[in-house]
Amino acid sequence: MTLDYKTETAMATEPIDSKNESHVLIDGESYWKISDFNNMRPFLMTVVSATDHWMFISSNGGISAGRKNPDSALFPYYTDDMIMDMAEITGSKTILKVERNGENYVWEPFSERYGTKFQYSRNLYKNRTGNKVLFEEVNEDLKLVFRYAWTFSDKYGFVREASAINTGEQEVRIEMLDGIQNILPYGLNSDLQSQRSTLVDAYKKNELDRKSGIGIFSLSSMIVDKAEPSETLSATTVWSTGVDVQQVLLSALQLMDFRFDRSIVAEFDVRAEKGAYFLNSSITLGAGQDKTWYIVAELNQAHKDIVNL
Repeated sequence: MTLDYKTETAMATEPIDSKNESHVLIDGESYWKISDFNNMRPFLMTVVSATDHWMFISSNGGISAGRKNPDSALFPYYTDDMIMDMAEITGSKTILKVERNGENYVWEPFSERYGTKFQYSRNLYKNRTGNKVLFEEVNEDLKLVFRYAWTFSDKYGFVREASAINTGEQEVRIEMLDGIQNILPYGLNSDLQSQRSTLVDAYKKNELDRKSGIGIFSLSSMIVDKAEPSETLSATTVWSTGVDVQQVLLSALQLMDFRFDRSIVAEFDVRAEKGAYFLNSSITLGAGQDKTWYIVAELNQAHKDIVNL
């Protein structure tokens, strides 16, 4: 179906008959909006692709995604109840240490850890074509908005776009730990994921290429029960662009240290732990300013693919 620009704009700005739902425009693109979606029971959505990506994502942030089939997954392929239950440890995770007017605050958007600490609202958006979903949390006390969105690129894979927006009249400084977690190495079938997850963790190898900042997530060897060598020749890769990165974490082991203002150290080689890719960065936003950055993940990357990337 083809719509001209005037028709598209009119449809996008016209509210529908519900106090919690409407059509809105974001950066010129039409989205369906659900306000205060966190007051509803979690529900599952699909995000569609023009190629072979698949994604199932819960309104509480839990996610399963991959290419082609469940045996080629970026995040574990589980049933909908497990996807929802694993929202705190799978997919997007952001922790912000905010300095405003000489005061310091810890804010963890979309988490229930600080649910009573701030006045906030949450909004969920899905674009008209169904290939992009966007989560938004508006912190009324800190005068900040945090957004992240999932979409796809046939060339680069899975794209997570994140933004921080200062809606206040004073400058704000933010130190953030932002990224994705429970990343699967390439080469696991869905039976191994669901039935032998502890064994799978023992084979995981998370490495960072220091020069490029690319995270490489692989298996130390194929998981077989035969006494013979079996190398894994492909990996999952994750990289970022848009912010100056101070250090990268390849696991979730130091998240609690960051929350409690303890020092964290860069990770370059982590074994036998669930994969993660967290950016540690500091940004300063003047009144009305915003900052956007991207994290990009891809599956089945051979040595040549990583060199080219």
